[in-house]
Amino acid sequence: MASEFPEAREAVRTLPSYIAGARPDGRPMWKLSSNENPNAPGPAILAALAEAAGAVNRYPDMAVADLTHAIAARHDVVTDEVAVGSGSVALIEDLLQAYCEAGDEVVYPWRSFEAYPICIQVVGATGVPVPLTQDGRHDVAALAAAVTPHTKVMILCSPNNPTGPTLTRAELRTLLGAVPSHVVVTLDSAYIDYARDPEATDGFELRAEFPNLVILRTFSKAYGLCGLRVGYALGHPEVLAPVRAASTPFGVNTLAQAAALAALGLSDAVAASVEENVRERARVVEAGRAAGWRIPDAQGNFFWLPLGEDSARFVAGANAKGLLVRGFVGDGVRISIGEPEANDLVIELLQEWRPAEGSAARSL
Repeated sequence: MASEFPEAREAVRTLPSYIAGARPDGRPMWKLSSNENPNAPGPAILAALAEAAGAVNRYPDMAVADLTHAIAARHDVVTDEVAVGSGSVALIEDLLQAYCEAGDEVVYPWRSFEAYPICIQVVGATGVPVPLTQDGRHDVAALAAAVTPHTKVMILCSPNNPTGPTLTRAELRTLLGAVPSHVVVTLDSAYIDYARDPEATDGFELRAEFPNLVILRTFSKAYGLCGLRVGYALGHPEVLAPVRAASTPFGVNTLAQAAALAALGLSDAVAASVEENVRERARVVEAGRAAGWRIPDAQGNFFWLPLGEDSARFVAGANAKGLLVRGFVGDGVRISIGEPEANDLVIELLQEWRPAEGSAARSL
């Protein structure tokens, strides 16, 4: 008997679930599950939001003109080299819509950001996940080897979420040199502000040499505006024009535009917030390694414990201690760097908790 309801496409019916970071359940809890900036927006951003709120009866500027000009000025590029969207995830969706159709392939590292395979499957493309190295890094040779005549897009994540390491300049150049120029190479740099590896790259210096490179940035992390959803892409005008064409009209709301524009004028405050998070990251990671944990190079505002099948047990232990962390079943646990008091509890947990014998998380 036929269903009484319309049936969704198979690609949508079989989508993997995006599992958001856990939220407090009413108890006092520290939320370290979503890689959020623990510092609330400052007075200038709140004032910009208050002023913009009076105009929400009007549509936002569809061209996002003021913010686009400000971003272009910040990076010393022309406005056609900037595309603004409602978060970097939306820009990935727009890019895949612009360049992929059924039968096309998208190469990406795995494990990496959970939204990648979802976005790929929604547009009907075929995802080609490439396993990370044992230390949580992109496997550059394997990524290059995964490209076929059907590949239309490659997505890279640096620093990689959830494992932490960055791509180096040499690695990115090698990849770009190995990938055909008709493949769009998308470098998701959501956490690049936190990277302190001297060999890390934001890809910007390679744009002229490799016009198929698109760099994604976000206001969610260092700028602390994840609740407003705004990000941007930097790339060649001819590559970004189809991305803008595929975007949702009026997709970046009035409040997001106002707050992001105000945030761009707060470079010193943003840098101070990032440095505070980096210092806390170093404190927690060093304490964890001293307690015997094997922690991959942490270059984002989080760190990774490769706990494998022990992940669920660790998440439960953290929860009992008042900590919400992000578990990836069978793989590991990602812990965001939060307020110092929360980080103190994380250190206590790392000192008290022991992974199972033979676990990849053990370093001693």
